[in-house]
Amino acid sequence: FKPNRLEAAKELTKEFVYGRKTDRIGLVIFSRDAFTQCPLTVDYKVLVDLLRVVKSGMIDDGTAIGNAITNGVNRLKDNDAKSKVLILLTDGVNNAGEVDPLTATEIAKTFGVKIYSIGVGTMGEAPYPYQTPFGKQYQMVPVQIDEAMLKKISESTGGKYFRATGNKKLESVFAE
Repeated sequence: FKPNRLEAAKELTKEFVYGRKTDRIGLVIFSRDAFTQCPLTVDYKVLVDLLRVVKSGMIDDGTAIGNAITNGVNRLKDNDAKSKVLILLTDGVNNAGEVDPLTATEIAKTFGVKIYSIGVGTMGEAPYPYQTPFGKQYQMVPVQIDEAMLKKISESTGGKYFRATGNKKLESVFAE
């Protein structure tokens, strides 16, 4: 991913958003916890501006997939749209949060929300930034994505799972 996973995902998400015409889109960001960065809107410029300011370290490290799903479903559940879709981009294994991802999936099914999951990350190891007294350094860490769980989440809601290992693959996922 160039320049890194987060920036690549932000750029391709921006392109996806601007490719929509009348869909109401919101943005939930998550790490150790999840929060709504932008409620459902058709003002794509505002949404992209709020996406642009997302950066690593805004939330403590961790991966709370269940919390992210629950937060997104909470935003979609009362929506009167014909189709309710949650796109879950994650580069980790669920290791935080109060809600189990499969429990959150059942909640999504109850409210008719389809989940399309995207595991973002190369196979093997990837550089991970961390702050030192000498500035930002990178350390190689294993990329762990629970593909079996993400497939189960997506398939049980009528969605689909994708694995993106680079910019081009992520671009083709969003195109699909």
